[in-house]
Amino acid sequence: MKGSGTNFLAATTGLAVIATMWVLISTPSSLTAEPLYSDWSAPVNLGSVVNSTANDAGPTLSKDRLALYFGSNRSGSLGGSDIWVSQRSSVDEAWGPPTNIGAVVNSTADETSPNISRDGHWLFFMSRRPGSQANPAGVVGFDIWVSYRVHVQDDFDWQAPVNVTPVNGPSFDQSPFFFANEDAGLSQLFFTRTTALTGNDIFVSNQLPDGTFGPPTLVSELNTAVADAGASVRFDGLEVFLFSRRSGPGTVGLSDLWTATRESVFDPWSPPTALGAVVNSADLDFDPFIASDRETLYFASTRAGGVGGQDLYVTTRTKDKHKR
Repeated sequence: MKGSGTNFLAATTGLAVIATMWVLISTPSSLTAEPLYSDWSAPVNLGSVVNSTANDAGPTLSKDRLALYFGSNRSGSLGGSDIWVSQRSSVDEAWGPPTNIGAVVNSTADETSPNISRDGHWLFFMSRRPGSQANPAGVVGFDIWVSYRVHVQDDFDWQAPVNVTPVNGPSFDQSPFFFANEDAGLSQLFFTRTTALTGNDIFVSNQLPDGTFGPPTLVSELNTAVADAGASVRFDGLEVFLFSRRSGPGTVGLSDLWTATRESVFDPWSPPTALGAVVNSADLDFDPFIASDRETLYFASTRAGGVGGQDLYVTTRTKDKHKR
């Protein structure tokens, strides 16, 4: 916990024992760029079973794609916004009615923008709960928190969350994304920080051998002079999605979805490109999440035709074998 002199793994019962699970062995496995894909399809609203008349955003999926977590301020929330989960028995089935993951993780404050680690044991999210830092004016902003579960198939097994120090600062720290960077032999936490000059920028913190995180650094090639946020890294580390208020070819809305690639995890990201008018709308498109199949992208949007103020959508692509 903050100020306690203990790292965030040791702050929760049993977490120190499994700290070594975070340390990855450097075994290069994906040092070249991805196969080429088709264009993204027109997005599909997840419908009134998943979406509500309130705001639903910040989607993340389990590795098996059978659990969809997201933040919502719908009726039944404990705070202003809670984390909810929708389940399905197979990837060919529709998503079931969402369930609040409960008072162990959710509080009377705001919890949103969940992200599940690839091994399924860790749930990162942003919250204003007690223990979050305040700015110099005394206003409590969002901090990044993490919860652990033993049983990865149990979406209600989460332990009491702990603050991810020293990643958090007195500003708003949001949209966490945990990337197990196997080729580089380390794990990284990408997140968004509110900054005075640009509004939002994307940062990354490397995980240390003891399970704590090091000082965050700016991911300069993904940021501009305007707000950039919500990095979601494909599991092999060669493609990233984000949302931005920048302008350029293919931009159509108030904030659009963008993507960048790199040849290996040791290379800088390419200049981001907008996903274009088929995916982006004239409104806000944000909170992208690339699923483990590499062909499914979930995101949130305020576009016309939704169920509520902010809805969850999905767009898909396929491997283009003719371009290999």
